[in-house]
Amino acid sequence: MDNFTFHNPVKLIFGKDQLAALPGEISTYGKKVLLLYGGGSIKKNGIYDAIMEELGKINAETVEFSGIEPNPKLSTVRQAVDRCKQEKIDFLLAVGGGSVIDAAKAVAIGAKTDTDVWDLITKKERPTDALPCGTIVTIASAGSEMNASSVITNWETKEKRGWASSFTYPKFSILDPTFTYSVPREQTAFGIVDIMAHVLENYFHHASNTPVQDGLCETILKDLVKTGPGLLHDPENYQYRETMMLNAVLARNGMLNMGYKGDWATHDLEHAVSAIHDIPHAGGIAILFPNWMKHVLDETNTERFAQLAVRVFEVSSEGKSDYDVALAGINQLRAFWNRIGTPEKLSDYGITENDMEAIADKSAAAKPEYGKFKKLTRQDSLRILRASL
Repeated sequence: MDNFTFHNPVKLIFGKDQLAALPGEISTYGKKVLLLYGGGSIKKNGIYDAIMEELGKINAETVEFSGIEPNPKLSTVRQAVDRCKQEKIDFLLAVGGGSVIDAAKAVAIGAKTDTDVWDLITKKERPTDALPCGTIVTIASAGSEMNASSVITNWETKEKRGWASSFTYPKFSILDPTFTYSVPREQTAFGIVDIMAHVLENYFHHASNTPVQDGLCETILKDLVKTGPGLLHDPENYQYRETMMLNAVLARNGMLNMGYKGDWATHDLEHAVSAIHDIPHAGGIAILFPNWMKHVLDETNTERFAQLAVRVFEVSSEGKSDYDVALAGINQLRAFWNRIGTPEKLSDYGITENDMEAIADKSAAAKPEYGKFKKLTRQDSLRILRASL
């Protein structure tokens, strides 16, 4: 493996009834809080009332900002930045899943500068500060609660950008698995895909001597394959929700890729798809990832694919070549995602051959060559996209 430095300053507060920690955590930073959330489900399931009760214990002055989209838009972020400045906000509290947390990170850097936040996201300018931010997670999926990364969509220019800043690590994240009981079945299934995809992006690398990292990746994947269907059948099973929530964190907090860099080509390509077609991120990932795997599989990398097939999907290698074992593992992944009800084709979202060139152009505009396990070009994007129709 390569030399590395690991640093993750996020305070993780995990388990049932941990919301009680909120007053003590926020009071360190001030009492004027911008509460960010999405479509309002937290008001239906009681989480909003519980949060407001805890904030009341420190007499926090709470300003609400709702309506953050599943693929958070730059226009929404800009509105929240303006609100922070107008209200002289001390602290951002993001309540929801990855989209709300991603938006909060962008708001955090935008609120501390006169520079337009898009220039910070696209690295034309560098952030120099950020409002402190905390999270309360209600959807186990993206893992944004324990990293500095964020993805924001500029709908006007049809660009979806992933970015990160050392200033955007949450100060704390509260994860109560019971807060995910009311997540709808489809979103729960998407969460399973999202977590698995994050692990797989880390798994495909060319570094040597990574048995610990590989083992961690394989354990998370095996757990999700084993418990995912049970969770969809029994959504209020605390143990299932608990392990899913922890798996989401571990997949994206930097531990899995200590000593190497993962691939992330599928995420880059999906960003090109959903920058033009506002589809669910995990839905796009579920469609593209197995086709990326088949596209890059060749005689130089069959060992890694075969290892995944045997260790995670228990594919028998007896009497088979590594290539055949690898292909069987890819097919098993596709079959598992089909079994939990996620989409298999871009056409499921109304995307057609007529869209292919524009999406490929978008993937090349962001990065002419992308991916680390195997470099891809615009032509590779087209082939994967067409295989995904």
